[in-house]
Amino acid sequence: MNIGLGDKRKTILLVDADPHARAVLRNALETAGFSVGEAASGREGLRTAMRIKTDAILADLMMETVDAGGEIAAKLKDIGSRIPVYIVSTAADALVGAVGLHELGVSGVFLKPADPAVVIQTLTTRLGVA
Repeated sequence: MNIGLGDKRKTILLVDADPHARAVLRNALETAGFSVGEAASGREGLRTAMRIKTDAILADLMMETVDAGGEIAAKLKDIGSRIPVYIVSTAADALVGAVGLHELGVSGVFLKPADPAVVIQTLTTRLGVA
């Protein structure tokens, strides 16, 4: 856990049924100065996003429902949330251009296994982290 950064530390929520995938991203994000929350299902992820103040969400596309990541993004968009939601999935390359992810409120897509450096650079830029 990153101690002493106070409000400057951004919180990222990882939503993925694969504990190894969460661990890889969590370790990289924490090393980069982010605070990280985790959820193992879309339902748990949505509840956690509503409960904690998260600055961005990284969600697997294919979990217990056909489109858990897109469902999270759509529900957050419906309530007027501006939390960026990124899809991290092995199925993402097949969906880019084929599905209107932007209309669902999805901010971007990372193909698994996601390169932690690319994820960190994207989040740093999007969230305005110095």
